[in-house]
Amino acid sequence: MARHHHVRRLVPLVVTGLLLAACGQQQAGETPAAAGEVTELAHVHGLGVDPADGALYAASHHGVFRVSDGGEPVKVSETQDTMGFTVVGPGHFLGSGHPSPDDTDRPPHLGLIESTDTGRTWRTLSLSGEVDFHALEAKHGQVYGFDSQTQQVMVSTDRKTWDRRARLSLADFAVDPADPDTLLATTEQGLARSTDGGRTFTPVPNAPTLLLVDWPAESTLVAVSPDGTVQRSSDSGATWTSAGSAPGAPEALATRGPSEIYVATDGGIHRSADGGASFTSVDG
Repeated sequence: MARHHHVRRLVPLVVTGLLLAACGQQQAGETPAAAGEVTELAHVHGLGVDPADGALYAASHHGVFRVSDGGEPVKVSETQDTMGFTVVGPGHFLGSGHPSPDDTDRPPHLGLIESTDTGRTWRTLSLSGEVDFHALEAKHGQVYGFDSQTQQVMVSTDRKTWDRRARLSLADFAVDPADPDTLLATTEQGLARSTDGGRTFTPVPNAPTLLLVDWPAESTLVAVSPDGTVQRSSDSGATWTSAGSAPGAPEALATRGPSEIYVATDGGIHRSADGGASFTSVDG
């Protein structure tokens, strides 16, 4: 997953900048490493924990990496700009994005792609050439995505046919684990809630400035502000409290239960085991 949202002037600039930067092409002079090689991890678009073994995976501008605590990230996938990213189950990932610059056989937008071998190989499921998901979630037997091309929330029950729903400028969204119709989205205007499966959204009053959001347990939300401050809610987003702060500008967020939090920033990937009160580096 995941980015986030609001504040009158600052947040629209932050959100727009993150979304545009995430879509950038490989810079001149960069040489992508082959799968399995150790290489520097940067421009992280999504994080996810494999329930098979608790391993952390980072989807980036140059492919998917396995991140070991204290060790160097190891690239596991081909070099593709993996934008939207979510872990469905053991070894099972969904993604979206763009092919590598030297891959001329695929369209510029990959649509929905799937890996069942922890990111080593990918296949197209749907929407090839049509959609560039910048946020993805798989819950309640459905896949929820945000298409950066049309700025629409899209939902599928079979990963092939899609229902296009609300159109809004969002940075990130999360789905209630207890209710398939309830979503929270971080937008340029502030935190917004949907209770009809993403067809309509209404503002959440008095919410803090947020950029990234995750919903690890019923009623429990974890979010990150543009400055890296962790925000928590125990009442489904009605009220929020501040915890600690991840160092650097946030790029992606993942949780493993309500207390274990991973935040990717421009300075690396950081882990908290105490609900965001403190962080340590996990990527060397």
